[in-house]
Amino acid sequence: MCLGRPGGTVGSMTSQQFPQYSGPPAEQHPPSPPRPPISWTLVLGLASMALLWPLTGLTGLGGTGAPRAFAIVGLTVVVWIGVVGFGRVARPVATLTLAGLGFGVIALATAALVGAGGIGADAALWTAIPALAMDTFYGFVAGLVAAGIQKARGVTNR
Repeated sequence: MCLGRPGGTVGSMTSQQFPQYSGPPAEQHPPSPPRPPISWTLVLGLASMALLWPLTGLTGLGGTGAPRAFAIVGLTVVVWIGVVGFGRVARPVATLTLAGLGFGVIALATAALVGAGGIGADAALWTAIPALAMDTFYGFVAGLVAAGIQKARGVTNR
């Protein structure tokens, strides 16, 4: 029996006798502004640089093999970094990572349609996954460089 309490049992206690602790009062912060959306038209436009592969193949520009590949990839990365890094593009890393993925999808689709680049009816489908991963990684690294350029320029629209 509990002395000094009416009823004398734990069951007779109410929440009014022992209020719940809710922690310190919440600080009032102004709501953070929403993040700007990704420009999907820009992503598609940057990813469409994958069309340089079949265009240079059809016109014979750049030769064949590794020199052509390095020239196209190098030109693509320079254009991506230039457009996003020196422009006021929101979310540069996400934008260029998605552009890299789109680049890979467009490159695989055009190679499958044209039958060039080893992707076709005779090629293994498993080669598409590493190709997409590599193009996405290139976009991610270009996005980091572009974000660094934007930060050095003082652009704060992310």
